[in-house]
Amino acid sequence: QVQLVESGGGLVQAGSSLRLSCISSGRTFSGSAMGWFRQAPGKEREFVATISASGTGTYYADPLKGRFTISRDNAKNMVYLQMIYLKPEDTGVYYCAARNTGFLATTPHYYEYWGQGTQVTVSS
Repeated sequence: QVQLVESGGGLVQAGSSLRLSCISSGRTFSGSAMGWFRQAPGKEREFVATISASGTGTYYADPLKGRFTISRDNAKNMVYLQMIYLKPEDTGVYYCAARNTGFLATTPHYYEYWGQGTQVTVSS
């Protein structure tokens, strides 16, 4: 079993930056690809970014490239999402997710484990 706990969300103004963190426990973290997804009110959960088990491979949702950066620290069982130049449309609950394999995936159903989410609210 894997437990994921996100942190770092909050209420910020447009143009601000935030760094989300996710700590994993219960399984070999270094063997898991990780992902970040988000869900705005009334909308489906959408892919944000993913990182391979080694950290050498990353992939982003096209509209977020250049503003969001995913990274991981396998020694600390942590994955991060650095967000800059935040916009009101970035508002939503951000979820950390883990796979049972080390390969990237952009679809939620490929992830076996999910955190509870952390709220990000960007005011205009």
